[in-house]
Amino acid sequence: MASSITSSFQISNLKSVFVGDRGRLRVSSAPATHVGFSRKIIECKDSRIGKQPIPVPSNVTIKLEGQDIQVKGPLGELSLTYPREVKVERQEDGILKVSKAFETRRANQMHGLFRTLTDNLVVGVSKGFEKKLQLIGVGYRAMVEGNDVVLNLGFSHPVRMTIPNGLKVKVDENTRITVSGYNKSDIGQFAASIRKWRPPEPYKGKGIKYEDEVVRRKEGKAGKKK
Repeated sequence: MASSITSSFQISNLKSVFVGDRGRLRVSSAPATHVGFSRKIIECKDSRIGKQPIPVPSNVTIKLEGQDIQVKGPLGELSLTYPREVKVERQEDGILKVSKAFETRRANQMHGLFRTLTDNLVVGVSKGFEKKLQLIGVGYRAMVEGNDVVLNLGFSHPVRMTIPNGLKVKVDENTRITVSGYNKSDIGQFAASIRKWRPPEPYKGKGIKYEDEVVRRKEGKAGKKK
């Protein structure tokens, strides 16, 4: 009896597969399989945009404090906070260099993005940006009254929009709107809010479109019957 108990313990200590068989314990002598894990090294290449240097004009002042940058120029002042994956430094010749702090996939993604955002700061406070829109449609017109843009777009009443601080709006020929300023993000957002009132429709092209926007036209029902 003792020998049978000892042998059962010896078998149970082995790496064996136990299978239940109608309430009974059945021991299989087949060795247990080992699961292998392979490590794949991810290679993070440098961003082509991120590794480009940023020239700083003489009329622009740069202030760096840790992960914060402050850019001041003749048109205004802007600031930006970098994530921990990205670092920025100013070289001896005055050029800004944005680089990765870690070799990770997220750092590679942030590298090119924050290099572009930094370049937008420098260009914005020194030269500025602008976005142009065009009104297409009979009776569609725009004008600037004080600090408001007034749009006549076929509604029962004109649309009045307040111009945000730091932006300038100019209207030419009552149908061409130019939004300018030093903050590229604010310019794009306000231009998009103007376009949102009458996006260009695909049949006759009526509406508000960006100057460089290509509207894909569709053929109407009358054209399909021919």
